[in-house]
Amino acid sequence: MKIIVPMAGRGSRLRPHTLTVPKPLIPIAGKPIVHRLVEDIAKVLNQPIEEIAFVIHESFGQKVEEDLVAIAQKLGAKGTIYYQNEPLGTGHAIMCAKDSLSGPAVIAYADTLIRADFDLDKNADSVIWVKQVDKPEAFGVINLNKENEIVELVEKPKEFVSDLAVIGIYYFKDVAVLKNELQAVLDNNIIHGGEYQINDGIKQMMAKGMKFVPGKVDEWMDCGNKDVTVDTNTRMLGFLQNDGENLVSTDVKLENSTIIPPCYIGEDVVLINATVGPNVSLGKGCHVIDSKIKNSLVQTHAHIKNASLNNAMIGNHASFDGNFTAISIGDYSVLE
Repeated sequence: MKIIVPMAGRGSRLRPHTLTVPKPLIPIAGKPIVHRLVEDIAKVLNQPIEEIAFVIHESFGQKVEEDLVAIAQKLGAKGTIYYQNEPLGTGHAIMCAKDSLSGPAVIAYADTLIRADFDLDKNADSVIWVKQVDKPEAFGVINLNKENEIVELVEKPKEFVSDLAVIGIYYFKDVAVLKNELQAVLDNNIIHGGEYQINDGIKQMMAKGMKFVPGKVDEWMDCGNKDVTVDTNTRMLGFLQNDGENLVSTDVKLENSTIIPPCYIGEDVVLINATVGPNVSLGKGCHVIDSKIKNSLVQTHAHIKNASLNNAMIGNHASFDGNFTAISIGDYSVLE
């Protein structure tokens, strides 16, 4: 089994945090989004992962590439890096990894997290992960026949088709079939919204009689902007606490301070006259002094004092001293 992860976009809606770090490497509960994504997919598949191919922008740099390869290696897989330097769509991004498009594979876009537990339909040519939503008109949805097979993909339907939204994770029994169909999309310059779309390849597979079935997830968590990313951090902390994971490092320095779970507290964190939690992630090396923090995501080596924070997101090596609450400041920012 292979996992293909298109992630070349920086994530403009999550700025300033994505000005220095690509969105898929933003930590949620102490671990990068893309790391959690491939781990969760590996759990669902419950079979060895041969290769994880990441499609990134060349500007991400060598350190990012090394981190991604290390994520694959931790799962016992080969890590491969491909580049998409122009934003030409989901279909184009997948084809940037065409040398890895063979055999069974999952394609997963790295801006979402899931919680799921089900078996793949081995008789299907493809599984498309979906989640029931309240406002299907805002999403791409699937249309099912009486045999619970997917017969149509409809983007933002004006009239009700179904309430099962496509979340951007797909399984293909042989991804080479999708590669061939996407190659035809590129060769024939089939473009929607100025981009080559994965849906056009899938629709051609459906037209040839291939069997597509839905895979339903229990939870679908977005990381599109600051507010939803903080909310995703909160939800993930709750799941991990219920799973019995130890989220607090053993070397935290506490002076007259309280941690209210669930919280992720990284290594070398110092808390002095502080109340942290619930639903807070503090990355490695953070110092929190004379402050209260709840429902917030703080990355590594941030220094916070005299603060009362709620629904805040603070970047790496940032320094904050003040009376604001729902803040969003990026890496190396100083507010004193």
